[in-house]
Amino acid sequence: MDQNQIPLFNKLMEHKMKKTISFHVPGHKSGILLNGLDEAFTNFMEFDVTELSGLDDLHEPDEAIFEAQQLLSNVYRTKKSYFLVNGSTVGNLAMILACCKEGDAVLVQRNCHKSILNGLMMANVKPIFITPEIQSDLSLTSKVNPTYVKQAFEQYPNIKACIFTYPDYYGKTYNLKRIIEIAHLHDSVVLIDEAHGPHFQLGGPFPPSALTLGADIVVHSAHKMLPAMTMGSYLHVNSERIVQEKVEFYLSALQSSSPSYPIMASLDIARAYLANFSEEDVIYTLAKRKNFLNELVNKPKLYVHPLEEGQDPLKMLISHEDLTGYELQTVFENQHIYPEMADPFQVLFTLPLLKRHMEFPYEEAAKKINMMHWEKTNSLRPINSSPINKDKKISTLFFSYKEMLDKTTEIIAMNKAVGRIAAKMVIPYPPGIPLLLPGEIITIEHIEQLRELIRTNTHFQGGGELLKVEKVEVFIY
Repeated sequence: MDQNQIPLFNKLMEHKMKKTISFHVPGHKSGILLNGLDEAFTNFMEFDVTELSGLDDLHEPDEAIFEAQQLLSNVYRTKKSYFLVNGSTVGNLAMILACCKEGDAVLVQRNCHKSILNGLMMANVKPIFITPEIQSDLSLTSKVNPTYVKQAFEQYPNIKACIFTYPDYYGKTYNLKRIIEIAHLHDSVVLIDEAHGPHFQLGGPFPPSALTLGADIVVHSAHKMLPAMTMGSYLHVNSERIVQEKVEFYLSALQSSSPSYPIMASLDIARAYLANFSEEDVIYTLAKRKNFLNELVNKPKLYVHPLEEGQDPLKMLISHEDLTGYELQTVFENQHIYPEMADPFQVLFTLPLLKRHMEFPYEEAAKKINMMHWEKTNSLRPINSSPINKDKKISTLFFSYKEMLDKTTEIIAMNKAVGRIAAKMVIPYPPGIPLLLPGEIITIEHIEQLRELIRTNTHFQGGGELLKVEKVEVFIY
């Protein structure tokens, strides 16, 4: 297939050039009602159209969208690939609901994204959580050990599906190939949230893609690492173990019936960008990274963490001797440099995938960083980061999702919560990985880590106001 083609974008351009008169939705009427605002914005709105003749239909594609999705499947060498306009969240929900039945035992990585946990609840399955190993020097959860995956199947031989996150938010990977082999040996399907790895299809020096490693279904956030608009993602069916009709039903049910054409066009463009990314482009991208790194290494007290084996080179972790990650983030933002995220210990930079001769303001950023100054604070740096379930590698919930529906709750002080059952998901955000799960027994490690995160001014989704006064919501039973 000709990967230089961008069929959906071209159709939108054709439509725009016709200077049509809009008696259809959306209500901004090709941007006319927005006159007086910034011209760049109003011009962009001309691409925001609906399912007009010649522009195809995401939910029943047979023209430009159909062709664009075929090109996508060709790039990733899949059985079938789909555009997602509601982010990887909708892909994660759809793959779980399509592959799991009520009551199924499902093995899932404990440090998964909240959308995975929401999908498990919606499917009403029995989750079996596997805790990754802990990387103590960075206080991060790290690799999923195949030994514990094998152990999980020995304890729960009826596991129907396995759901893993690969890579994690920090670009770290693990021996997914061996894990997939173990799962398939037990007739279990493998579902992968590869949100941060759509570019892994390029091969080395990037980690191997879950698709090439044999995963059955994979979700990619094209907007995270490729030049697609926010909420633009892909879902890939990669084996005969997946029933395509079920996937398509849930995508149709969960995605907007008025999908965004700018997002879909950007997905078409992002696919072409990746498909035509050359070895010379990769070399150029890495050379720019190295030059930027060299500008940072001599900044006093600033530390750029070296890449680990199997880590995405487009993820750069930076910490400071005297500052928390949140404080360091504030210092950067005061210079109008915005990291991807911060945690209590470090900030994360997500670097661009550059084609040859493309400019990116690395030099400007380096100059600003080298002009930064900071004074030692009263140190909010974390002093304790007890990993959750560090000794219990395989665990389940105390209550099933169905049992939780009928239970009442109460709000209690955190110091009285140990041994009680959490009623709400508590999520430090970013990265959106829950610390407490509904139905989970609250441990002293949970409380210690919550207090550390509160002390270091972590932002929470779920129960944030309660946490400020050291309270949590629990089930009454």
